[in-house]
Amino acid sequence: MFQLQDRLQKALRTKRSGNASGVLLISAGGLGDTVLFSLLVPRFAELAEDGETITILLRSDAAKMAFVMPPNVRVEAVDFKRLRRSLSYRRKVMTRLYQAHYRLAITTDYLRHPELDEALIAATGAEQSIAMEPRSWPKHDKALNDNRQLYQRLFDSGPDHTDKVVRWTRFADWLCDNERPAPRVSLPDSALPDPATNSVDVVIQPFSAVKAKQPPVELYQGIIASLPEATSVAITGAPGDMNANPEFRELMDIPNVVFDSSIFADLVPKLRAAQLVISVDTAAMHLAVAVGAPTLCLASAAYVGEIVPYAAEITPDNAHFIYHDMECRGCLGSCIHPLDNGKFPCLAAIDHDRVIAEVKRLMA
Repeated sequence: MFQLQDRLQKALRTKRSGNASGVLLISAGGLGDTVLFSLLVPRFAELAEDGETITILLRSDAAKMAFVMPPNVRVEAVDFKRLRRSLSYRRKVMTRLYQAHYRLAITTDYLRHPELDEALIAATGAEQSIAMEPRSWPKHDKALNDNRQLYQRLFDSGPDHTDKVVRWTRFADWLCDNERPAPRVSLPDSALPDPATNSVDVVIQPFSAVKAKQPPVELYQGIIASLPEATSVAITGAPGDMNANPEFRELMDIPNVVFDSSIFADLVPKLRAAQLVISVDTAAMHLAVAVGAPTLCLASAAYVGEIVPYAAEITPDNAHFIYHDMECRGCLGSCIHPLDNGKFPCLAAIDHDRVIAEVKRLMA
């Protein structure tokens, strides 16, 4: 039904008046991807002609991080769940994209869904559409191959295991015909609020949407016990994280420990004031690094070579990573091993003493 509606809408399109204008950048990743992609937006924005508007289309859940985008771009949020469940919502979105009459539409994602990201590209009817060659996705490879006809240009961005920021840099270089070093993961101070006053000393983000990526609560108990006396600590997360992880309530019984459910924009001044941020591989970690906070990421080996640790050339001095390496590194979460007490084996194997020693070193 959705495919039929898309085809019908295309068949019934009326001719748009005026000249095509504007650049649409589709970035359909999550919150963390949005932080990292924002670093490359100024380079993609160079594709705009005089007077043109740059529009960035984000997933509605990722749009919570839209405040990191440069002020000269327009952000449009699309609910991808509704896009595949509601015919009326899909029709409104597709109509709006077509009526915007973009001159240039670019999907910036290497992993693409043919009936979501690429359907949005098709809906624009832009004068020119451009993308990277997509990552293979066996379930959708035929549709992705059929959709090659949507694009006037396709860029080979390199092997599957390539750092995301490095991949986007190569894509932007190719589009702008201007080779430059990849940017470090750092947002300009001028775009950030001042550090908070009377804030906590250490911020800990122990929660992940994938529980197999979460170190056990015992590690955080050890970390907090190792901190200098009277160090104030905030455990941060979404309002429902404590209910979903009741074992972490024990941390609230420790003196000087509080729970902070601030939204990302309100968390930034607190991150900037912290002596140390300790986080799993999640959006809060990328945000903490980007705003300049000393950050220790406790990661699985699932995203080695693509997301964390960052490639050396984009890693700022305030970013630190600990993970346990395994031959199956870079599985992207498709673990081939049995879970170890509900954790990825690589995550479960992280040496707690090593983490605590690194925390002490960074605090010193």
